[in-house]
Amino acid sequence: MTTFSRRRLLQVGAGAVPAIALGARPASASVAEPLTTGVVPSALAGFDKAMKTFITERDISCAQLAVAKNGKILLARGYGFYSKPGAPIVRVQPTSLFRVASLSKNITAAAIVRLVQDGKLTLGSKVATVLGLSTTADPRLANVTMWRLLQHLGGWDPSVSSDPLWNDHTISASLDAPLPIDHADIIKYVTARKLDHDPGTKFVYSNYGYMLAGRVIEKVSGMSYESYVRQKLLAPAGITRLRLGRSLRSEALSTEVSYASKYTHKSVVDQSGTVVPYPYGGFNMPNQDANGGWLASAVDLVKWGFVFNAAGPVLNATSISRIFAKPEIGVNANGSWYGLGWYVRNNNAGGLNTWHTGSMPGTYSFLARVQNGVSYCAIFNRREEEGTPDFDAIDPILGAAIGTVKTWPTTDLAPRYF
Repeated sequence: MTTFSRRRLLQVGAGAVPAIALGARPASASVAEPLTTGVVPSALAGFDKAMKTFITERDISCAQLAVAKNGKILLARGYGFYSKPGAPIVRVQPTSLFRVASLSKNITAAAIVRLVQDGKLTLGSKVATVLGLSTTADPRLANVTMWRLLQHLGGWDPSVSSDPLWNDHTISASLDAPLPIDHADIIKYVTARKLDHDPGTKFVYSNYGYMLAGRVIEKVSGMSYESYVRQKLLAPAGITRLRLGRSLRSEALSTEVSYASKYTHKSVVDQSGTVVPYPYGGFNMPNQDANGGWLASAVDLVKWGFVFNAAGPVLNATSISRIFAKPEIGVNANGSWYGLGWYVRNNNAGGLNTWHTGSMPGTYSFLARVQNGVSYCAIFNRREEEGTPDFDAIDPILGAAIGTVKTWPTTDLAPRYF
């Protein structure tokens, strides 16, 4: 299965400088064998071994893995430990919370599709019309439908005009708006500028597009983005732990791991100009909400993936087919495409492989649903940075681990965690 790297889309911004890595392992802990919690059946030991090697090679202090088959969670593992200032060290549990970055996008897309399913919106609805956005700066904005927004065909290109979700200081200065800026500031800044491409003509990954989708959810539902998702999507699926993340270490939940990066950045959460650890105030988590703001565990996300297996209380069959439908530009040269919040390709078993990665300073995540009913999610408290091995390698590594399984266990671990 081919995965699309997003490392270059969320590279360390201008002004980032090396710093001491966060979450360093104390001298008493073993480098070769990370501390672990959770359940690994012997038949799935290959997954556990692969994860331990991956973690050790990249000096990762906190990680999770969950593996499922045919709607049953079969492996749930926490790796490493974390601590809060003045608090004792805590082992990572299978239910510990991590920022999951762009794994949030399939949640947001599902929320839009649920609104469509309930007759409150259509995928052909024009985003500018729904949100009342001016098209004066670029009339082409009127051609951005919900389909195009969620399939990254809206016409915004961060390689041309930068990613506004990671451009707080520029936006603040341009609008003469004090930090922290908010969604309205970002929308005002971007709407006053031309699109980079004609909508519907070119796939270009857009965090801004998904941020707009979050505002559509709020406008149409009359609820906050977080409340709508938790009430209409997560609760019916039996998932209760997910929360939107905050920017600062002092705001972290007690069950949330610490995040590691060797980079610092000028704070975007206040006007102080203070240089901070990049994961803690170097970017604005509340602004990332619909594009990359959720906190979750690997078992939560694997269970969330079950929503897309068949019609149920969250999505009907029509909604699921829309989520995985091919876009108007067709299939790419690798035989895959971007649906609504998922990368998609046909698999050898006559079905679809669907997957997504997430990446921001202090986070790397990967969720996949592959052939024969197998799915897995891995989350880490750091991402690839200069001098570290490739993190995208987790995709083929976990794919290869499937081949080590001779007989799949059948004991469902879900009752332990839900």
